[in-house]
This record gives sequence, structure tokens and C-alpha cells, in this order.
Amino acid sequence: MQNTTETIEVLNDLIQINNDRIVGYERAIKETKQEDDDLKVLFATMIAESHRIKIALATEVQALGADAEKGTTASGKIYRAWMDVKALFGGHDRHTILSNCERGEDAAKNAYRSALEHELPAYIRDLLIQQQESLLASHEEIKSLRDQYA
Repeated sequence: MQNTTETIEVLNDLIQINNDRIVGYERAIKETKQEDDDLKVLFATMIAESHRIKIALATEVQALGADAEKGTTASGKIYRAWMDVKALFGGHDRHTILSNCERGEDAAKNAYRSALEHELPAYIRDLLIQQQESLLASHEEIKSLRDQYA
């Protein structure tokens, strides 16, 4: 039997991960050089993807009678602080920015893998699997671009 509280916690954790992803890509846009408009467009697409995912997750949390998370994870805040320090010393080249983005994608990938280990209602599991597939495609796109600039 599924535990509603556990389902809400899993969904809210994924909302926070997507909030981390949004903040991370907003930061990546700021770090990107003016001539790297292609990356800015890609990062904006990733932000929009996380907004769509977050809305779908929040809808399910509210349907279960709870409030959706609005913040980010503690680990996401630590990661962004580390990105700030690295940016100060590592520059703003395409490879560094894409490497940082890939680390964020790794965190999202791991969060979904962990979420799917829980006992969840079938319709929630299906939703998470669809979101996971979308995020995995985004991860591969970032990784492929990063490898081009290694």
C-alpha cells in the first residue's frame, strides 16, 4: 500500500531538484559569454523544461492535499556556492560552464533514480518516468556539448 506522505515527500524533493536546476541554468546564462548565444538559448530551454516539470509535480502534490515546495535543496545551494568559487578561478569558457551544468544534470538524474525506488502510485511512477526520460535526454545533450569542448 502506498504511503501518501512518502509520495508527497518524493514529489516535493523533485520539485526542489528542479528549482535547483532552474537556478543553476539561470546562473549559467549569466556566466556565458555574449558570443555564446547558442548556449544561452539551450539553457533557457532547460529552464523552461524544469518549469513544466515543476508545475506537473506541484499539481500532484496539491491533489494529494499538501503544499508544493518553493525552495531549493541544501546540496543545491552548496553546489552553486562551489560553482561561484570555481567561476572566479576557472573562467567562463564553454567547457567549464557545460561541465558545471552536467554536474547539475547528474544530481537531477540521481534524484529521479532515487525517487523511483520508492513505492509510488502507478500514475505518479509513470509521470516520473516520463520526466526522467526528458531529463536524461537533456543530460546527454549537455554532456555531448561538453565533450566537444574538452
